[in-house]
Amino acid sequence: MNNTPSTNVTTANHDIVRAFYTDVLSAPAETTEARYYELFSPDVVSIPTPPGGPGAQGMLNTIAFLGQVVPDLTWEVKELLALDDGRFVVRGVAAGTPIGPFLGVETPTGRSFSIMSIDILTLEEGKIVHVYHLEDWTSAIAQLTSAA
Repeated sequence: MNNTPSTNVTTANHDIVRAFYTDVLSAPAETTEARYYELFSPDVVSIPTPPGGPGAQGMLNTIAFLGQVVPDLTWEVKELLALDDGRFVVRGVAAGTPIGPFLGVETPTGRSFSIMSIDILTLEEGKIVHVYHLEDWTSAIAQLTSAA
């Protein structure tokens, strides 16, 4: 028995992963709950737990927060690797300019940040069910607070 996913499934899953970055993380203020659930399982697990809390609602809360505080946020996929077991590894770059308190920087400085992220996403039946994510928020803070 061949356990390799078909090309159509792999392509569809690739599109789902890319849509997470283009339709949800970029311009998060425009993200709708309906679009989110087209991509994510209601039982999604995110490690570490997002600031908005666990599960799908925690991720939605975090996306809503990002949309309010960094409305010009973009999250560009720089590299996307599909593994044979339904997982995807994504190297991305997040960039934006906070307009409110963000990451302990209470007063907006007018400065922008650009940071790297690495994510491992697992898909099952066309939905993202598990996300390991690591963002370089320390560099974001340094960029937002550095002297011009």
